[in-house]
Amino acid sequence: MTTIHLIYGEPAAAALRQALEGAARAAATADRPDRVITLRDDLTVGPLRDIDKAGDPGISQRAAFWERLGGVSPTLASEDCTALRALEADDTNVVIWHTDDAAHQLALRRVCYRLRDVPQRLNEVRLAADEISGHNAPVRLEARLPDAAPISVLRITRLALEWQEAKFANGETRRWRDNTFTSGTWSDLDTLILDVLCANKAHPEAASWLASDALGAALTRDAGFTVGKAVVLWRLRELAAADELRLRDDMCAACAPLAGAAHATRPPLPQTPAHLSLSR
Repeated sequence: MTTIHLIYGEPAAAALRQALEGAARAAATADRPDRVITLRDDLTVGPLRDIDKAGDPGISQRAAFWERLGGVSPTLASEDCTALRALEADDTNVVIWHTDDAAHQLALRRVCYRLRDVPQRLNEVRLAADEISGHNAPVRLEARLPDAAPISVLRITRLALEWQEAKFANGETRRWRDNTFTSGTWSDLDTLILDVLCANKAHPEAASWLASDALGAALTRDAGFTVGKAVVLWRLRELAAADELRLRDDMCAACAPLAGAAHATRPPLPQTPAHLSLSR
């Protein structure tokens, strides 16, 4: 019987398709490889409330959010919802592949919520982040195919409830650290950006400019979620418009004159609520 595999992110999905094709060739079977569905909507950022309601009122909110950022298709949310509705109407077994990244963990919870009434269909493969990166990712994923295991009814129920909590909190950002989701604000992310740029200010003038991809990597280490390129560029444009940083045409950023001293005197940001998630 055909199995449907779900994974967040197109690069990971492409590697998983190659893994399934490799397994089919190794088995010398005439059957077509299992299906892979890519979940593309980055649930770590933007509004979530009402996203799963009948009529999908939350989709228009997320579409407007992605359109505001630019550089990302505003149809991401509707495409994921369409894929999940088709999944609900099917009776095929499902395997959710996920890492410990916040976007993967949110996608896992959303799928568990959508299929909570048919828990017998749900299986998972837990991955390390390095298993879905690099040119050897298909080989590593093929080796993990036998590790797909059922998700218990109790855990599905808990994960579904945690997805409901994340939607209700409806934060601007969502970080995942120590088995806990925390809602954050754009102000939190802006503070991290300015911290990175001010720390980089000590470099000679030519080296003090930080490329957006290098900045994104630095932010991801501290933010508790992978900060996508579109989000980084959007916040850079917003901060440059507010004279909080300098931004070149090539989207390299540097600390604005006197920004370090001004940043140091700002009052601390308010604490954002944490949403407890127990051990996975």
